[in-house]
Order: sequence, then structure tokens, then C-alpha cells
Amino acid sequence: MHTLDDIMRASAAWVWFPRGSDQEKTELQLVRHPARFGGGVKASQVDSTKDAAEVLDHAIERTRAWGESELTFWTSASDSPDLEQELRRRGALHVDTVAVLARPIDGPRIDVPEQITTEVVRTVDQFREIDRINVAAWEHQGPLSEQGLRDELNENAESLASRTGGRALARLDGVAVSTGGCTIADGFVRLWGAATLPESRGRGAYRAVLAERLRLGAEMGATTALVKGRTATSAPILTRAGFERLGYERGYVLSV
Repeated sequence: MHTLDDIMRASAAWVWFPRGSDQEKTELQLVRHPARFGGGVKASQVDSTKDAAEVLDHAIERTRAWGESELTFWTSASDSPDLEQELRRRGALHVDTVAVLARPIDGPRIDVPEQITTEVVRTVDQFREIDRINVAAWEHQGPLSEQGLRDELNENAESLASRTGGRALARLDGVAVSTGGCTIADGFVRLWGAATLPESRGRGAYRAVLAERLRLGAEMGATTALVKGRTATSAPILTRAGFERLGYERGYVLSV
């Protein structure tokens, strides 16, 4: 497995750019999310010689210039300067905490109930099932259009062909109930976007999707699995699956 320093650097470098988003990287990384994901601006990766107030002022100004009213900032131990105290001083709300977790790909086997099957996603019909799960599981997420489904399908096909990632789908008694994606980067398999239908939680579907993505990551050459799990939901499952908690990132929301 990678060293602790390697893992924390990889975690800090991990940013999601949704299709249709805008982004700016100056004093920090700013990403404007499209309306389908609830809009707003996500901020991370502070690397500046300016003080915390100046960096936050810049993020607020850019958020307003994009016509957005909500700035979500994710803290990291690598931020320089640290903005957490300044965010609190300005009334930002602490809305979430994720644990940074990692494990060797060839770590402990993950037990999956017999009634659950998993598959690698390759068809547009599978993406329709994924979209149904995501809309039900993620707050503020709207459904994909037919073109959006085709775009997802094409991006996924390119990732599979280049061995840089893919999607997994789990079925409970034949019905699609859980999904998740993975991306290969610098020997890591980044695990992201795991979602399970609310009525199907607690029955092993999340673990099934986790195991399938680890298998796919190993097949594509990764040696270490990296994931950011919510402390209130997925993090406990991940630690039971052999992941080690190595740090935390906290999310703050500021109305601008």
C-alpha cells in the first residue's frame, strides 16, 4: 500500500468536476456545480500566501460573480492557510464530516450476501437504473436527460477502455438497488458516488458495490483503495471492511 504521506496528498488532490461545471484554480480550487446537482460553488485545496480572510473574500466574490448564492468549503489538513476558523467567524454552518480512509486492494475479503449480485456497468439501460438510484439517494439531484444518459455511457466506455475507471451496480433479488464509481489515479482506486435506495439499505448492497469496485481497481492495476466516507453513514461500514481512518475533512456552507 502507499505511504501515509502519499495517501493524504492523493486525498487533498482529489476534486470532482461534474460535466457542465465551471472551475477556477487560483488561491484555492473553486468548482461551480450545474443546477442538476443543486448548483452552488464548492471550494477546497487552499494554497496561498494571503491570509485566511483574503482567501475567503476571493472565494465569495467569485461565487457571486458566477451568480450563485451558496459556497460550500471542504477543509483539509493540507490547506495553507487554514480557513476553518475564518469560516466559523463569518457564520458558516458545519454541515458534514467525511473520514479519509484507505486499505490495500488485496486486504480482507468483503462478505456479500448470496441474494446480491454485482455487475460492471456497460449499457444505457444500466445507467437508467443508476439514475433512478441516485435521484432517490442524493438530496437535490435531478434526473438525467436522454442525452445526459448517453454522455454518461460514453464517458464510462472511455474509462473502461483506457482502464482508468468504471461503475458498478448491485442487484437485490434481481432489482438494481445500489451503485458506485471508481477512478484509477497514480496507483490508487478512488471510490466515489456510492448510493443505495433508502428502502434497501442495511442488506449488504453497499458492501457488494464496494467489493466489485475493489476487484475492478485491482484488475486495472491499482494497489491502494482511497475513499472519503461520511462519518455518520458509510465510514463505519468501510472500517469493518478493512479500511483505516487516516484523517477528516469537514464541510461548511456559507450563504453569500
